[in-house]
Parts: sequence; structure tokens; C-alpha cells
Amino acid sequence: MIRSLMVLMISVIGVVPAAAQRPGGPGGPGDGPVIVTTGEGVVKTAADRAFVSISAESRARSPRDAQRANADAMSAVLARLKTAGVPADAIRTSGYDLQPEFDYANGKQTLRDYVARNSLEVRADDIAKVGEILDLAVGSGATSVTGVRFDLKDRSAAEREALKRAVADARGRAEAAASGAGVSIDRVLRIEEQRGFPQEPRPMMMAREAAMVANSAETPITAGQLDVRALVTMTTAIR
Repeated sequence: MIRSLMVLMISVIGVVPAAAQRPGGPGGPGDGPVIVTTGEGVVKTAADRAFVSISAESRARSPRDAQRANADAMSAVLARLKTAGVPADAIRTSGYDLQPEFDYANGKQTLRDYVARNSLEVRADDIAKVGEILDLAVGSGATSVTGVRFDLKDRSAAEREALKRAVADARGRAEAAASGAGVSIDRVLRIEEQRGFPQEPRPMMMAREAAMVANSAETPITAGQLDVRALVTMTTAIR
């Protein structure tokens, strides 16, 4: 039991020379024990922007014919979207490929046809229009819907608020650790934001065939909430 308590204290309160935490060397104003804590901040907010991924796929006996058929299909999709008021800067090509398809029988490979596939990502700044965009795209020639992801128009504001909460959380943990050790916080020496940790997955609509989308009166889309997270490490001097 005593060994467990000692391990816990060592993991929560790192008593190391502050010179190792900041420049100045031994004997500087930062010498002394420190507490290192982590804090997390989460902002829950409703999504107000969506990105729709749609594709048009065409098959033909020759690569040129497959390419031409696919260009016609995607041109019709683009024209329909622009007529519906989707701005040009909200549409971008996310992928294009042209590949042969083969049949295999008795150990032999036989060319079946060529497949051209063009994929678009369409930004919707009004969540209520996502279903309409899907239906318009499918009705004008798109053959599959590969996903819908949600985001925020002003993600930076939510990130700053999450960071503020993370710092407050780290400070509260440092104060709690100091109180438990019978000491007090002197000052904050360092705050480091941790980047690259996994974010909560954004809501996604599973890939669907175009016919399934077209058969609905209007494709229902629910954005839900997004969690914007921040994580920091704080080093504080104690006295």
C-alpha cells in the first residue's frame, strides 16, 4: 500500500529542478520543485457546414468512350448543382481514375470494359440543403454517395475556447495536486499544447448506391453535435 502511494505521488508531482524546465541554469530564479499536469478542454457545438462526397461512374468498351460518357455525366451533375445555387468555389474534384476491368475464367484474364470514375466534394454552408444536394446530384447522373462529413464554419473560435478550458483544467489539477501535497502554486512556468491526438470521429453517412438515395422523397440528414477538443501540458513551480 505504501509503495502504491509513493508511485502515485511520483507520477502526479514531478519534483525536478526548474532549471531542467526552463533556461537559466542552476541557481536561477526558476530552481525548485515543480508540478506537471495535463488538462483537456471540450467544446460541444452543432455543426453548421457539411461536405458531401459524390461520384459518377461510367463503363465502355474503350477508354475514350468511358471517359467521354463520364465527362457527360459529371457535366450534367455540375450544371444541376450550379443551377440550384451551389457556388463554384464550393465544388472541387476529389478524385478521378480510369481503369480496365477483367473477367477471370479457367485461369485466363479477359478484358471486360473500361471504368471511368470522377468524384466531387461539395461544400454545403446550410445543413438543411444537404439532402437536396444529394438528390440533385443523383437525379442528374451521380451513381454513388460515398459520405457526408460535418464541420464548423468558424472552427478556430471553438478551438480557442477548448484551449482556454484545457488550460483551466490543467491549472485546477495542479492546484489540487499542490493542496494534496501541502504546498501551494507559485507560478506557471510552461504551457504546451498537445497536437495530433485523435479527434472524435465526425458523423458520417455510409456509402449508398444512387438508386437508394433517389428512391427517397428527400434524403434525411442529421448533423448532430461536434466535439472540439484541446489538450495541454502545464508546468507550475510550487513553494
